[in-house]
Amino acid sequence: MTDLPYYHVDAFADRPFTGNQAAVMPLSEWLDDAVLQAIAEENNFAETAFYVPDATGEADYELRWFTPAVEIRLCGHATLASGHIILSQNPALDRVTLRTRKAGILEVRREGDAYAVALPAIPTEEVDNPDMMAAMGGKPLAMRSNPDSYNMFVYATAAEILALKPDMKALAALGDDSFTATARGDDTDVVSRVFVPGAGVDEDSVTGSAHAVIAPYWASILGRDSFTAYQASARGGYLGCHLEGDKVWLSGNCFTVVKGMFSLR
Repeated sequence: MTDLPYYHVDAFADRPFTGNQAAVMPLSEWLDDAVLQAIAEENNFAETAFYVPDATGEADYELRWFTPAVEIRLCGHATLASGHIILSQNPALDRVTLRTRKAGILEVRREGDAYAVALPAIPTEEVDNPDMMAAMGGKPLAMRSNPDSYNMFVYATAAEILALKPDMKALAALGDDSFTATARGDDTDVVSRVFVPGAGVDEDSVTGSAHAVIAPYWASILGRDSFTAYQASARGGYLGCHLEGDKVWLSGNCFTVVKGMFSLR
C-alpha cells in the first residue's frame, strides 16, 4: 500500500467553504496517467492538481491538472492552491514556478496575506454561432472565442448572468469547451459564470483560466489594466485581475480545509 499526501484547498475564497475546491497532491515522481485520472475521479472535485520536482531545471515543479473525466490544458484555481501548499510549507520563499505541459511556466507569488497566480492572457475574437448562443440561453450581446475552445458570451447585466440556465446536454455535446458568461458587475467591476459540462464540470465555482480570457476583454472595455471580479456560482468567489503584457495576474486567498493521506493498494 502506498500513501500519498493529500490537501483539500478552497481557492479564490474569502473564507473556508467558499471559492473553488481543489485537491492538491505532491508526488515524488509521476504515477501512470490512468492512476492519476482514477485519483481525480475518486476526489470528484473540478480539478485535482499533481506536482513533482521539475527535473529539467526550467521551474521549481512540474504541474498537471485532472478533472474527474480528463486531463486539462490550464487551471488557475488549482495552480493557486498548489502554490499555497508549497509556499505555506516553505515560509522563506516568496514565489514558486510551475512548468506545465500546455500552458508554459506559471508562477504563484505571495501578495500580502494572500497569493497571486500568473496565467497566460488568452485573446478572443468576436464570432457568430447561433446554436451555441441558444444553448447558453438569455440574450448575449456578443460571443467571442479562440482556437483553444474558450468561448465567452457578453451580456448586458449581472441579473442576466444570475438567471442563466444553459442547456448542459447541448454544451457537453460540443466537447470539453469552456463556456463563460460575463457582464459588468454590481459590487465588482465584472461578474461571470463558467460551464464546462463536456469535461465533467457542469458549473465551475471560481475559474482562473476563464479570467485569463475575461481579463484582456474587460481591460479594453474598462480602459484600465486592473479590476475586480466575482464568479457568481453557488459557492462564489472574488478575484483581483491585473493584465500585465501577455500575462494575467489573478489574486485571491486560499484555505486548507483537509490534510490527509490518499491510499493506493
